[in-house]
Amino acid sequence: MPRSLVRFYGKKRGDRRTGSRKLGSAGSGCFFASCFLTGCAALAVILVNFTVPELRVNRDFIERACKVVGHRVDVKQHRDGPQYAPRFRVRFHVQDRNDSAEALYDVTDVHTHDKARSEALLRQFPVGQTCRCWHDPRDPGRVVLSRGYTWFAWLALLFPVPFLALGGVGLFYIVWNWDKSAERRAVDQQRAARHDPFDEAAGVELKFPYVPGDASLTDSLGTTLAFRLPSERAGWQLPALLAGSVLWNGVVAVFVTMAVQGHLAGQPDWFLTFFLAPLVLVGLGLIVALARAALLGARIGPTIVEISEHPLLPGGIYEVFVSQPGRLSVQRLRILLVCEEQATYRQGTNTRTAAERVFEREVFRREQFEIHPETPFETRLPLGIPAGAMHSFRSDHNQIHWKLVVAGEAARRGNFERSFTLHVYPGRLGRDAA
Repeated sequence: MPRSLVRFYGKKRGDRRTGSRKLGSAGSGCFFASCFLTGCAALAVILVNFTVPELRVNRDFIERACKVVGHRVDVKQHRDGPQYAPRFRVRFHVQDRNDSAEALYDVTDVHTHDKARSEALLRQFPVGQTCRCWHDPRDPGRVVLSRGYTWFAWLALLFPVPFLALGGVGLFYIVWNWDKSAERRAVDQQRAARHDPFDEAAGVELKFPYVPGDASLTDSLGTTLAFRLPSERAGWQLPALLAGSVLWNGVVAVFVTMAVQGHLAGQPDWFLTFFLAPLVLVGLGLIVALARAALLGARIGPTIVEISEHPLLPGGIYEVFVSQPGRLSVQRLRILLVCEEQATYRQGTNTRTAAERVFEREVFRREQFEIHPETPFETRLPLGIPAGAMHSFRSDHNQIHWKLVVAGEAARRGNFERSFTLHVYPGRLGRDAA
């Protein structure tokens, strides 16, 4: 492959990937911009044609007594056949003069394929009948015979929200990180941490500036051992899936209802039907992902890891307590002590990040056993840190990261893996600092 193509398409080399970061950001920016513009356009159409007119007719239009002097069914030609809406000719009195105007039944003036509906509305207002009407004070020729709030005009406002949220957040991220190296982003994060008013450890100068502090790992006391370690696994997946599924499927359900009503009436809107098909599939995918995540969370409970002492020192031996609740058949459960090294460097105009697991030791293994809700699996085991181990380290370009990994294989439920950060301090000096 020519060298020039590598910058555009990229190729994988171990744990890192080559390619043009600016080109990738530009492509992502175009995608997020299209999502955001689509949401803006949809929001504008809904506001102009439905929500704002309905709000104005209920708040600003002036009520008058009018007389129906004529009516008809207005016909519009559509690709799926003619569409119908009622029209009324009314006469009313405004400011010492008699005005006549063509009135709509409601301000949205929706044409439908149901001609019988339009004819039924005409019969409600026969010629010669005196009834109430409402006219626009800005334009007395704009008259309606019915007003009120409809669920569609307001629920439709939810339709652009996913596009606006996805596009807006994506564009903000792209613009904020445009042309920033990994080093610059790390500096920004460090500045934010130093100015965080809710972080008790922020701004405190560590005795070992490149060794991460253990305040976040020792602020939770254990029930069996001294400290309970926080899991690296984020807890927002299930709430995010739930919110996304409800929002997406709620909006799609509105338009699916419209499409189904058209099919049941014998006047299907095929464009709307085909347009909704991929949106319905996305909604079903969200529901399946939500169900899998909920089932997995119900079957495999939160993993609890506690340790007798922290921070850790090379050559030290500590006690670890692991508890795994749930209801599942475990084929194999392993507990690993892992050290990962990460390096960030520049190659030409691109920034590369390479990560490698430099140390792994299995400290526990058990196979073929059952976990019941009333009796969670529990074990206590010794944990030894190698005597010549490199201490935890964090700088702009390099990181040494120690962690405990609880990895399980559950029958019919797939695999799960939870990681828990450990901080290893440098030898005797670490003991003095602790």
